[in-house]
Amino acid sequence: MTFTPSRLTVARNRRGLSKTALAKLVGLTARSISAYESGDTVPTADTLASLADALAFPSAFFSMPDIDEPVPAGASFRALTRMTAGQRDSALAAGAIAIQLSGWIDQRFDLPDVRVPDLRGYEPEAAAEALRAHWDLGQRSIRNMVHVLEAHGVRVFSLAEECAEVDAFSFWRNDRPFVFLNTMKSAERSRFDAAHELGHLTLHRHGGPRGRAAEHEADQFASGFLMPRGTVLATAPRVPSLRRLVELKKNWNVSVAALAHRLHAVGVLSEWHYRQLCIDMNQRGYRKREPEGTQRETSQVLSKVLKALRAEGITKQAIAKELGLPAEEVETLVFGLALVSVEGGHDNADAKTSAPNLRLV
Repeated sequence: MTFTPSRLTVARNRRGLSKTALAKLVGLTARSISAYESGDTVPTADTLASLADALAFPSAFFSMPDIDEPVPAGASFRALTRMTAGQRDSALAAGAIAIQLSGWIDQRFDLPDVRVPDLRGYEPEAAAEALRAHWDLGQRSIRNMVHVLEAHGVRVFSLAEECAEVDAFSFWRNDRPFVFLNTMKSAERSRFDAAHELGHLTLHRHGGPRGRAAEHEADQFASGFLMPRGTVLATAPRVPSLRRLVELKKNWNVSVAALAHRLHAVGVLSEWHYRQLCIDMNQRGYRKREPEGTQRETSQVLSKVLKALRAEGITKQAIAKELGLPAEEVETLVFGLALVSVEGGHDNADAKTSAPNLRLV
């Protein structure tokens, strides 16, 4: 019987289980689980069947080649300080599964090449301006961040983690950038998360700095990328009310809190005015419930891939079976990104990048 130890680790992490917790579920010791995952011992067929059942993974998953699981040091998490180790490891295990799915797709489709430059050493604001120029985006609002990322070779997948701590994360794998967005968050939050992770990909390449310094830089990048300084200064009212900000945020498809922060950062709002707006937002509950929310962004690449596969009679369930995965894991990775298409106009800058080439090979 073929058994791949790394796949047991990935499955266990994906279910958020410690070795001790998994051992209790199948009537083993934590030492036995450790021996299986280290490769020192191979489980019997009956034990493997019990492990597969407890983890809700097909037995075939554990006999496939080694799986490449991202490590915490090589990934950037949007809210790492609030996450438990179990939540982090579950998200990283989802990343490992996404790498497998992405590789499967790459074998069958010709997707956009990676065009994410290395901007390490740039100040975040300057990096945002440089990347907009490099991608020929101009100064207008970006109508769909997911489309822009995909058009430049970033693989975007979804998370459906129903906890406030897991927002988004990203990593590089074999010169391919990956971004994961929690589709349980508001559309505005997910959009900012996408820009934030792009900041990590281009500013840090998942090497130093780490921690709060890196998160602050990625936030500055996202703010500048979504709301360019020149256009914001040219269009923002000098003494905006909260009601006016709710209207103005629609130009940028960001949260009212993100817009207020940006206006303060570029000098439109005084410290006092900004604080008063923050108090007003808190009183109205805008931190938890975004007023006049925008439509959630979706993926062109995943939508086109799934449509092409359906035309050939290949379902998501068939993909999962070929990869040895539970069908729901494939569903989770495309959930909220490939269900519907975003409707509405695109400015000329987006039109150049929002329709990635997709060819079946």
